[in-house]
Amino acid sequence: MTMHAPGGAAVSRRRGSGKGRELERLAALAGEASAEAAVALETAAEDELSGEHDEPRPPPPTDLTAAAFFDVDNTMMMGASIFHLARGLAARKFFSNADLAKFALQQIIFRVGGKETKDGIKNSREQGLSFVAGHSVDKLVTLGEEIYDELMADKIWAGTRALAQMHLDAGQRVWLVTATPVELASIIARRLGLTGALGTVLESEDGSYTGRLVGDMLHGRAKAHAVRALAVREGLDLRRCTAYSDSVNDVPMLSVVGTAVAVNPDGGLREVARKRDWEIRDFRTGRKAAKIGVPSVLGAGAVAGAVAAGIAFRKREA
Repeated sequence: MTMHAPGGAAVSRRRGSGKGRELERLAALAGEASAEAAVALETAAEDELSGEHDEPRPPPPTDLTAAAFFDVDNTMMMGASIFHLARGLAARKFFSNADLAKFALQQIIFRVGGKETKDGIKNSREQGLSFVAGHSVDKLVTLGEEIYDELMADKIWAGTRALAQMHLDAGQRVWLVTATPVELASIIARRLGLTGALGTVLESEDGSYTGRLVGDMLHGRAKAHAVRALAVREGLDLRRCTAYSDSVNDVPMLSVVGTAVAVNPDGGLREVARKRDWEIRDFRTGRKAAKIGVPSVLGAGAVAGAVAAGIAFRKREA
């Protein structure tokens, strides 16, 4: 079944407004689709957890209008979650060498050329997830569970996890908000005992991925749209909500809630946080801060970088 979601566009007043309107429309579509998928996956998880499972269950919310939203990469987890997923999928030969080589070449041409034309952005966006085309949704979820245990579980920031638990203990719901596929994001949220996750929605038909996105990557303004859409669905008062992130790219999301917190911030976000008097939390220490710096710049091209990393990983393993 193909996933659809309503979308809207804000009119851009700057030069190049046509491109701006299209990007805003895609961001809104991605946000709406993510909120819809998040609620559906949360319901499914609640049904599954009603059986015998060792995973923690989030406590029922008692504060129904407040919630917390956490970015994942370098905020909740060291490094980029999609990078870890790509490593795990590459090790399991989820991609063919031909698929990887074709994709890598397309990304290199796009990145080196540096031309953000409308068609170029569209092609890059769609090619960014073409490697899942034809694969079963259930299969990716199963592999995601395994890869979380192998490569992600020990990379959760204890300090950030404690902040999330603080909100849970206060009776609030806690959501992850990330550009990684919503299925993987939901696995991470479930393993951490959180409420659910907002993530990039991959189009699927008859239980298999088409390789296309619903809207766009859940990145930048799309995250803000997703948080707003979820707030409407869940009856949240955004003025009473809190958001956490490490990246200046998430300023739109941080700006739609009443309380914004910069966690392990990059230089851009640290500057914004100081100007706006946002709280700053940094759980990094020297070497760790340096190690996680590179994945944080992946942003909207996270999948591209992750797959490229997967190619390198497979070459090392060969």
